[in-house]
Amino acid sequence: MILTVTLNPSVDISYKLNQLDIDNVNRTSSVSKTAGGKGLNVTRVLFQANSPVIATGFKGGYLGAFIEDELNASQIKNSFYPIKEETRNCIAVLHEGNQTEILESGPYISTDELQGFIKHFEELMDEVQLVVFSGSLPAGVPVNYYSDLIKICNHKSIPVIADTSGIALTTILEQSNKPFAIKPNLDELSQILGYTVSEDITEMKNALKHEMFNGIEWIFVSLGANGSLVKHADEYYKVNIPKIGVVNPVGSGDATVAGFASAYSKDKSVIEIIKTANTFGMLNAMEQQTGCINIDKFEGLYKQIKIIEV
Repeated sequence: MILTVTLNPSVDISYKLNQLDIDNVNRTSSVSKTAGGKGLNVTRVLFQANSPVIATGFKGGYLGAFIEDELNASQIKNSFYPIKEETRNCIAVLHEGNQTEILESGPYISTDELQGFIKHFEELMDEVQLVVFSGSLPAGVPVNYYSDLIKICNHKSIPVIADTSGIALTTILEQSNKPFAIKPNLDELSQILGYTVSEDITEMKNALKHEMFNGIEWIFVSLGANGSLVKHADEYYKVNIPKIGVVNPVGSGDATVAGFASAYSKDKSVIEIIKTANTFGMLNAMEQQTGCINIDKFEGLYKQIKIIEV
């Protein structure tokens, strides 16, 4: 069983408009409301790939109940921890080929709720073999909270994939309890190191040799349409992917994480894990809905991926 952790989930609302009129009334009949957040994108993709998964995180109020109901309706196993404040909305307005987003910061998590979730999390550990932490930290959550949860996993010898950014990721990397895998894109890698890292293979390899990454077995560096650079232990792989018809790239990084988690949990080889992760990312980009893949297209894309040890 794979456990996905989304501490700051949302109800993702999408409005599609032919044109966005500022300071005027805009009407639409094209509305989508889904259980959102990076970890829930991972969850849906794992479920679609027939990988056993359970989702957890904080849930509050009517919107938290909506997320739980949405997952239950899809028969996706979940066990969220209740909080007093309301879960957030995240709104995307699709207009004239553009996407304008309004993202709420989310609820404030109290000290009692933080402690309660840790106990809840520890209880879930009995049935999982891999944990995925995804996304931002809501207000009230200390920056070292992910590190505290990773410590619990490491103590139980349960590998962790951490997919976050900013100070949350930097704090994780500064601690002695490291995750098993991380997946920064090139901008996030540059932010971590404090200088701009280009797509030059040698430069990226040197960047990943920084002491901050010591103890992390897997590092996936996303390069968008140019594939990825993957570090596994002391080996480096450049992944070249085929050209695809991109419909919606949002959530492709989450799908990549799901692919990695799925393949790793099935004891696949290093090359199989890398190819599966990248294939899932492409499959997501080919669908309109975020956190969605058509598994029937898997084999065709998987066979086109080229991996070079560098």
